[in-house]
Amino acid sequence: MITTISIKNYALIEDIRMDFNDGLTIITGETGAGKSILLGALSLVLGKRADLSSMKDASKKCVIEAEFEIEKFKLQTIFEENDLDYDAHTIIRREILPSGKSRAFINDTPVTLSQLQAVGPHLVDIHSQHETLSLAEENFQMQVLDALANNSSIRNIYSEQLKSYKATSEALKKAKIEKSEASKEIDYNTFLFTELEEANLEGIDQENLEEIYETLSNAEEIQETLSKVVQLFSEEQIGALETAKEARAALHQLKNYGSVYNSLWERLNSVIIELDDLSEETEQVATSVEADPKQLVEINEKLQTLHKLQQKHNVATVSELLDIKNELDDKISDTNNLDTLIETLEKKVSSLQVEVQKTGKAIHNSREKVIPKLKEKLEAILAKLGLPNARFDFQLTATDTFRDNGIDALELLFTANKGTTMGSIKKVASGGEMSRIMLAVKAVLAAYKTLPTLIFDEIDTGVSGEIANKMAIIMDEMSQGMQLVSITHLPQIASKGAQHLKVYKEDVNNITVTRLKTLTQEERIVEIAQMIGGKKVTDSALAHAKELLN
Repeated sequence: MITTISIKNYALIEDIRMDFNDGLTIITGETGAGKSILLGALSLVLGKRADLSSMKDASKKCVIEAEFEIEKFKLQTIFEENDLDYDAHTIIRREILPSGKSRAFINDTPVTLSQLQAVGPHLVDIHSQHETLSLAEENFQMQVLDALANNSSIRNIYSEQLKSYKATSEALKKAKIEKSEASKEIDYNTFLFTELEEANLEGIDQENLEEIYETLSNAEEIQETLSKVVQLFSEEQIGALETAKEARAALHQLKNYGSVYNSLWERLNSVIIELDDLSEETEQVATSVEADPKQLVEINEKLQTLHKLQQKHNVATVSELLDIKNELDDKISDTNNLDTLIETLEKKVSSLQVEVQKTGKAIHNSREKVIPKLKEKLEAILAKLGLPNARFDFQLTATDTFRDNGIDALELLFTANKGTTMGSIKKVASGGEMSRIMLAVKAVLAAYKTLPTLIFDEIDTGVSGEIANKMAIIMDEMSQGMQLVSITHLPQIASKGAQHLKVYKEDVNNITVTRLKTLTQEERIVEIAQMIGGKKVTDSALAHAKELLN
């Protein structure tokens, strides 16, 4: 419920604050006094778009703040879904800056307009004679049926089932698309994989293969060169080893003449040992090198295969080819596994479809059961409100379509007169009739669910006499379990309020401003007397006002 609204620098309002009680609050005032301004300000708090034209003084900031007690409305989920911190005492503030920029806050946290609009309808429901669109909306009509049928729990089950069904259906659709795309590539991927598989890449040392290939390709040249090297080492008289040995023998005679000569001898001796070893190894290598045309062909073919594959896949190593082979293997496996996944998802979608349909049918049946009761209640209330011949026909049809609120399609037909054909309520009901129907609907709903604060903006226009009294009684009964605000011109309704606020205009320093005051009991008597007989208050009007209030 609303506890307080404060408005600064909005339209004709400089600075006012209103404290609201629970039950029925009446707002009265002359035409043009500013009652609609109050609703405009409240609409901004609830998420209506703002502009500079709504500011009283464009050089100053406009601030509208409303405080709510919301614990009984169970709105924690709504706050969580919109990433907001929940507080049982919630404060919403809307600011319009001189620059034209608008800001909104919930519990001092900056919020977007969409977040504000998501929360607003759960706090306040403003209804005027000209705002009857929701009554003609199928979703609203379905909510009324669900409230009477107590479908809250089963609707939650349906929503979860529908969520799973949609998610699984989407996964199935995605898997089929992947399968379709993969099928176009499976043959080519399999060909590439087979090509790499047949190359037997595991364990291949490409660098070693290339060395062997070079050796086999140049075996004769290698043998000749190595043989020549051996000869140069060991040839008598002029071979490197023989010459070195002669030099070592000569130095041997000087060894004992000093350390420097001994050092030269030792170094030369080390060279001879190394040369001797090098000569033997060269001879062994020369012996091992043999021409092998068959092996040369095999290695050449293997290297050619490697080079072609590396060029084809734009890589330089065997390791990279093996990585590509593994990737192709995974793709082929994934493609083959998609068949199993699609089969599993199809079974799950089919199962979920049965569940959603079953729950949707249960919701349909419960709605059908309460239609006669709802018709009876609405028609009884409308008879009291001057529409004794009003008749409804709720055409509820189960479909094969899964909608957010069930599987039903609903059309509400209405007629206010005997002998006339029923038609869609939005086409055949007049503005005054729609207002009374909405009052009747809200009166019925109030007995079955916790409604947000309900504001009726002059929906009593065109009503008088006993019908006005009946309308007042209905509002009074509704207000016993909820907060209801009525902006009215009817004394019968004004007299039922637990709280009475008056909106009026006043000239201050040649500037017209809107004021607001809470009326005392004596002031209420005068206000209602003026509503009965005009500005000139007569004794009979005062007596009638006292009678209404008592």
